[in-house]
Amino acid sequence: MIAVQLNKRDFEYDIHSLVRAFYPGVEVSVFCGENQITDYSLKIDIIYGEEEIHAFLRSPEGRLIRADGVEAGGSRQRKDRKNSLKSMLYRLLSDYTGQTLPWGNLTGIRPTKIPMAMLEEGMTNVQIAGYMRETYYTSREKTALAIAIANRERKILENIHYENGYSLYVGIPFCPSICLYCSFSSSPINVWRDKVDAYLDALCREIAFGAGEYRDRTLDTVYIGGGTPTTLEPEQLDRLLTALESFFDMKNVQEFTVEAGRPDSITREKLEVLARHKVTRISINPQTMNQKTLEVIGRQHTVEQTREAFLLARSLGFDNINMDLIVGLPGENKEDVRYTLNRVGILKPDSLTVHSLAIKRAAALNIFKDKYKGLCSENTDELMDMTYDFAESMGMKPYYLYRQKNMSGNFENVGFAREGAEGLYNILIMEEKQTILAAGANAQTKIVYNSPPRVDRIENVKSVDDYIRRTDEMIERKRCYFNGKSKQQAD
Repeated sequence: MIAVQLNKRDFEYDIHSLVRAFYPGVEVSVFCGENQITDYSLKIDIIYGEEEIHAFLRSPEGRLIRADGVEAGGSRQRKDRKNSLKSMLYRLLSDYTGQTLPWGNLTGIRPTKIPMAMLEEGMTNVQIAGYMRETYYTSREKTALAIAIANRERKILENIHYENGYSLYVGIPFCPSICLYCSFSSSPINVWRDKVDAYLDALCREIAFGAGEYRDRTLDTVYIGGGTPTTLEPEQLDRLLTALESFFDMKNVQEFTVEAGRPDSITREKLEVLARHKVTRISINPQTMNQKTLEVIGRQHTVEQTREAFLLARSLGFDNINMDLIVGLPGENKEDVRYTLNRVGILKPDSLTVHSLAIKRAAALNIFKDKYKGLCSENTDELMDMTYDFAESMGMKPYYLYRQKNMSGNFENVGFAREGAEGLYNILIMEEKQTILAAGANAQTKIVYNSPPRVDRIENVKSVDDYIRRTDEMIERKRCYFNGKSKQQAD
């Protein structure tokens, strides 16, 4: 265990994330106060003073190994104090371990927000690159990637209505089975099949309320995610999409996405429903094209089902299909990744999202890690470079990026797309440039204010049963928020 002792609570999340980035797979515990920690392999003492912050690296015997300090007085802006602390901690750990991290000391999930904001302030690419490398120690490659994506995002979002527009997210929290690495709030459809119609009843009530509140705004994008929305039966899908069309003004919608996701949930009848309701973009997500890996991670479909679902969607006229892949899956090596890329290349998707495996605390792969010990593989620069080269060979360019806690190799998730096939909603949810009205279990509405920048969040309950039982409470939360804002504006 690595112990981090603080003399007061501040920036605990950032400290924990940064230390874990240097020591993946090692337990990191952050303590505060007078608790004396004795059982550790490495200890970091962080002392917040009036004008300075100091860090001390100690051996298991308590011997001082390294120390550093930085000016970070209480009068400085909180963001500047955090950056100073993280720079100091990064230097300390990098010097001790001999490692550098591709994303430097960045611990947040949205690194492209930094260059995006600086571009909007009128700074040049060169100026932004200098700032990112000096402030966050990002590598040349990741700095260039973040800046390139930020520039492309700005161009893609030129026609989005920021101030008077919004996007809609609808959550379907059911899956054919739960994957080994998954920690999302989704439920096996076989267990919940008798509750699906009741869930849709509740969901349609929340949707109707949201549509009424936002009737004077422009709806730019619609995203139905989960879970796996295509676990719904064709008539249930039709019911949901019909409700959306009846409650919302869809004439200005620039993108309508349904995350079909699991190939074993896709049928001709369901795809025909999506096509009839003019869904413009779907995902068919294999994660890997290696059958042995699919079986290990709990994906109850075959590689052949992925191919068949994709070709079926193409035959029905879907011309914007995304595929998700995960690099760093248990037991996979370079040849396995290359095989997946070759099989995907034959299908020629319009966009590709490459995820670097992130194992969350609630995932089975973490909870039962002793059982799967020896299977887990580590992501590498070489593997990520393979995916980048593959996407480029397919005529795709990176258009959005995000990171997660505990990512394999401290890398990133990147969306690649051919020109015109980029996922608008993906950019909007990551960059937090537009309000996202969300409905469903575990859905989170994000109200975005651009001047001054602020994001307010309204969260729904996670479980299906709680959502069905407490839908009126979810609606009331939104009503209170919107009424409160209306009163403020009137005053």
